[in-house]
Formats: sequence, structure tokens, C-alpha cells
Amino acid sequence: MNGNQQEELFGKTIYEYSREQALRDGVLVDVTETAKEAGIKYPVAVTEALWNYIEPTKKLIEMGQSVQGRLWDVLYLFTIAGRSVPKGCAKLLYNVSFLMENSESFKTHVVKLKAVCGPGDTMEPVITLMLENED
Repeated sequence: MNGNQQEELFGKTIYEYSREQALRDGVLVDVTETAKEAGIKYPVAVTEALWNYIEPTKKLIEMGQSVQGRLWDVLYLFTIAGRSVPKGCAKLLYNVSFLMENSESFKTHVVKLKAVCGPGDTMEPVITLMLENED
């Protein structure tokens, strides 16, 4: 569907928010370099909500947790889950376990994630990793 057809169907665009803007604003966090190390060939970003799981608290850091290790878990498990989806599938669900800090203890928390592959700002393929309930 081209721009004219979209406008006929939906009306004029009121507001656009690009992926580049979302990355600048911190709504998305670019993790492409680490994703390349995990064998992912397209640009990858994670949502701010998912980043909040990836970034460990001070106490978790003291226990040996790191951003790189937790991010690697997210990306590696994505690559494993991606092997089982049919070619051309644009969305995939998978789980990642995070060690999380509770008020006085630590507990493993399973988080359902969603990976979406779609067009970027210039129609190039990009991947966005997010919590299952995000769009």
C-alpha cells in the first residue's frame, strides 16, 4: 500500500514518531553491536521497559550481574527461539529468566518477551525486542 492509498483509507497523518526519534529519546535502546556478536544481522533495539530488566540494580551488580551478561541472555535466547519460527514470520514470543531483587531477597523472574521484525524508518529490516504486552 503506497502513501496515497493509506491516506485514502485512514486519512491524513496527524503525527509520526520515527524509530530514530525513539532511540534519541531513550524510548528504545540500540543494542545492535552486541546483537551482531550474537549473530543477528539486522539492527536491534530494546524497549525502555525491557531495558529496565536488563539493567541490574547496585545489589545485583555486587552479586556479579552485569548489563552485558543480561543483554547477552536476551539476545542469545532470541536467536535460539528464532530458529524454530517459519521463514517470514514477523513476530516471535520467548521467555527469559532474570535474577531480580525483592525487598530483602533475590528471586528468578521469568519474563515473556516479544520480538518484532519490521521496516525501519527507511524500510530496512529492523528488530525490536519488548515485553510481551508492549506494541
